Amino acid sequence: MSFERIQNKSQNGVIQPILTVNGLAMDLYQITMSYAYWKSGKMNDQAVFDLYFRKNPFKGEFTVFAGLEEVVKFLQNFKFSDSDITYLRTVLPEYVEDEFFDYLKNLTAKDVTMYAIDEGTIVFPKEPLIVIEGPLPVVQLMETPLLNLVNYASLVATNAMRFRLAAGPNKTLLEFGLRRAQGPDGALSASRYCYLGGFDGTSNVLAGKLYGIPVKGTHAHAFVTSYTALEDLQFREMKPVDAGKSVDFVDLCLKWQKNMCVIVGFLPDQVSVGELAAFISYAQAFPKGFLALIDTYDVIRSGLPNFCTVAAALSDLGYQSQGIRLDSGDLSYLSKFVRETFQKIATTCQLPWFEDLVIVASNDINEDTIHSLNQQGHQINSFGIGTHLVTCQKQPALGCVYKLVEVNKKPRIKLSEDVEKVTVPGKKFAYRLYGADGNALVDLMQQPDEDPPNVNSRVLCRHPFQESKRAYVIPAKVECLHKVYWKDGQVQAPLPALKDLRTKAIQCCQSLRQDHKRALNPTPYKVSLSANLYTFMHDLWLDSAPIGELS
Repeated sequence: MSFERIQNKSQNGVIQPILTVNGLAMDLYQITMSYAYWKSGKMNDQAVFDLYFRKNPFKGEFTVFAGLEEVVKFLQNFKFSDSDITYLRTVLPEYVEDEFFDYLKNLTAKDVTMYAIDEGTIVFPKEPLIVIEGPLPVVQLMETPLLNLVNYASLVATNAMRFRLAAGPNKTLLEFGLRRAQGPDGALSASRYCYLGGFDGTSNVLAGKLYGIPVKGTHAHAFVTSYTALEDLQFREMKPVDAGKSVDFVDLCLKWQKNMCVIVGFLPDQVSVGELAAFISYAQAFPKGFLALIDTYDVIRSGLPNFCTVAAALSDLGYQSQGIRLDSGDLSYLSKFVRETFQKIATTCQLPWFEDLVIVASNDINEDTIHSLNQQGHQINSFGIGTHLVTCQKQPALGCVYKLVEVNKKPRIKLSEDVEKVTVPGKKFAYRLYGADGNALVDLMQQPDEDPPNVNSRVLCRHPFQESKRAYVIPAKVECLHKVYWKDGQVQAPLPALKDLRTKAIQCCQSLRQDHKRALNPTPYKVSLSANLYTFMHDLWLDSAPIGELS
């Protein structure tokens, strides 16, 4: 992958290097094809390419479209620098004419028009996410960078949305994938598009700075194991929330420990003194945000009693703790045990907020884990998810393709024995038809010169490949999915803030019927062709396919 470092001045005036895809982020065959186009005089041919995918990921029936803003930035910065040209001279054969390199040096995206579906929209197979129109060599050069910018972004945003659906709307989802992501650029992309897909925050501080994503985190096991005794605490004093007279916080915790032995039911000689010291230290540092990792030694015998001891002591000083994190063990059982303990303390100690303390779970969680926890019953408020989220272990790639559908106003079709790989020819746009209940019914692709579907008027929708599959739809609402995002070298439509894209993705997902979103055997969503486009496509198919001969 080739990158160009762009200087980006942040709000505090510090210049930060941001990685963005540049002109050389392409496969070699794009530059060789472009040379062949140029050599044969086709540099001014006008071409249309569709960027789409053939199958939804993760055995699901929906995909979240993401990456469009980066595509627009790519078009804004599309060019070949002097160093790019110098390098290409070493890659291409020595007989390639100097004029071709002059041609490359002067290329920009000013003659390119891009239509796209809004980022954050739920999308489906076969419909073009992006339609690129422009000089054939130029739009051919854009194939790989556009695929690179859309493929992973849409895949991980979809993965995040599936976690959101599994967890439910009221659970907090935190992305913890920085250490497991495919490099720093992959980690930043993951943080950004997981947030777009419905997550609430990230552990990635750089992503928080660059994209405005809320950052979350507590401490690791190393913090706990770095303490062995109360003598490790350099400072014992702590001020109450009203900044009154300091008290010996260690003594206060030890007094509460005696009470907790009776309330919670543990033996003082079983708890780890080092863990207690670590919790005291962390509470002194973050008295208003005390959330402790309690599984370093033993959740029930040590971690939970130590947390409750320190949290109760903090309450004497006017502070309200946040909760605990579980990173191992039987998450269902432990979360219910912890919640019961919190409720007992809330009642016994007259601390009503104690029963609502947050329980965070991590521990290599995947989508199936959450479904299993839901079936077992649990008391977890928040999930911290890393590896399975950002690496998309269920499916490593979305499989977007970039196919030529028109040259000089004449349609092009790619045929294949695999019907899924047959392209829908010609320039086309999609409309989403909604029912009276507000749910999306079908996406309908039409040729540009066809009249849009009308509300409350019957429209025939045809399956792209199966002649007998067709249906009339009377939409209560019609939404044109494609709009012009780039034309004449200028951005033509607003690029919403990331938080607004997140809101759009969640709302768009809510407009799908539940059977399209369920984890097991979801119902396929219908993507159809208008009657005119269906006839046009199949006539061209017959004209383009060789006729066999028997002898």
